[in-house]
Amino acid sequence: MSYDATETATEYTATRVQLHVNARFESFVAAFEEAVPALSDANAAARLAEDGDWSGFVRGLQWEAPSGFVRVWTSRPGELMRFAGNQTASAVWLIVNHGIGARLFRHDPAVMLYSPLRLEAHAARDAGTILGFDLPSSSFRGFGINKVTQAGAELDRALGDLIEDLGMPRPTALRR
Repeated sequence: MSYDATETATEYTATRVQLHVNARFESFVAAFEEAVPALSDANAAARLAEDGDWSGFVRGLQWEAPSGFVRVWTSRPGELMRFAGNQTASAVWLIVNHGIGARLFRHDPAVMLYSPLRLEAHAARDAGTILGFDLPSSSFRGFGINKVTQAGAELDRALGDLIEDLGMPRPTALRR
């Protein structure tokens, strides 16, 4: 079977932020995962199947996840990379704010390439932890849709709030 396809390519500039945190990797990961609880798509769908109330679902998440973010995926690549001779502990998360994500999706389903947000943390060589992520607004700006760009700025603010809730200063790129 074959399919016809047309192609478009869009160049955009992304901003990567890295924070060197003076916390042990294991402690940082535990704090992050406590602040951003896990909620799989299957569990979210099961909750919504009870009454179908999207607004109530999003409001309810605020009780469990005051930042508005939940983890939909977690990976520990460092555990696998040990077999390749690398000893650095690492964690990668996909986190989503379902309220903002729904608005993004309504304007262009292709935004799901960047929502959920991807964050990575690893043990620093000299001590502490390095947390890295792309600035949400820089990714969403590339769609050229004003409402998507605005939602990206909201995600910048929400991510900055989460970082402050974890006890770190808000990164300059997330200050508005």
